[in-house]
This record gives sequence, C-alpha cells and structure tokens, in this order.
Amino acid sequence: MTDVKALARKAAFAARKEAHACGQGQAAEILADYLAAQAGAVLSGYMPMRSEIDPLPAMAAHRGVVGVPVIPGPAMPLKFREWSPGCVLVAGEFGAPIPAEGAWVEPAVLIVPMLAFDARGYRLGYGGGFYDRTLELLRAKRPTLAVGFAYAAQEVDEVPIDAFDQQLDAVVTEEGVREFG
Repeated sequence: MTDVKALARKAAFAARKEAHACGQGQAAEILADYLAAQAGAVLSGYMPMRSEIDPLPAMAAHRGVVGVPVIPGPAMPLKFREWSPGCVLVAGEFGAPIPAEGAWVEPAVLIVPMLAFDARGYRLGYGGGFYDRTLELLRAKRPTLAVGFAYAAQEVDEVPIDAFDQQLDAVVTEEGVREFG
C-alpha cells in the first residue's frame, strides 16, 4: 500500500500544482458560507503552504475561536493553537507557520488540507497520518466535522485507503460543496 500511495501522491502533487496556477476562484467564499452554520464552534484551519488552496479568508470570517495545527512529534495527533489574523507566527515542523503564542484549543470543526480526494469522502494526505490520528481521537470524544478544502481538479477516481484512514464529512472546492454520508 505504501508504494501505491507514493505513486498517488506524486500524481496528486502535479494536479494540485497545475490547479493552483489557475487560481482558486470563489473557493474561500464558498468555504466561509458553508462554515457559517458552525458559528460559535471551535474551528481549525491551516496555514497554506506551497500549492495548497488558501483557507485564510474563511478562517478570518469565522465567528468563533480559530486554531491552527501544531505537529508535536512523529506519529502523534495534532494539537491546535489559537490563531487570529495578524498574530505573530513562527516556523513549526515541516516549515508550517504556527502562532508564536496563544491558547491550546480543541476543534469541533476542522478544515483539512489534502493532495487528493474521491467521491467516497476519503483524502490523500502527505503520509504522516496526523489528521487521521487526530480525527480518530476527536471523534471518539464527540461529533467532529472534517471539511476537506481542495481544488476540484484534485478529485481522483479512488484514493487508496488503509483501515485507519478517516472519512471527510464534506469537501469544498471552487465549484461548490460535496457532502458525504
């Protein structure tokens, strides 16, 4: 399975890079509208890197606490530090910017980055398993909404999955919202 996922990641990186060059259109506005129903819930977004689609406008529009992921170490679930527009950022693991200070929060809604997704609601990540571990942990405590955010061109026929892969509840793209049940 490792080789299958590695090949899928290589193709997905290329597709995302090409889509990124075309711009994300109204994707952030569609995401903000979709998340409006979650006002008051603690939201986790992410700081976009490389060719990832940018959720920052939707994060800034959220009416409630917003956090961003912090990688505490290999093979561990993510932690989340409170974020606000303009806060001081420092480089975290893998170079991802994280708030220099702020409260630790536990999200009820997560905006999830990805390389690819499929019609079943599965995503292909970078291979560290951070979001899968985190979603499993959070969902064991209470309902947790996982919203993938991607370019429509990142959809593939089928994402290779393992037993520990967590399904998304929805994916938002520049073309709209897809919910999974």
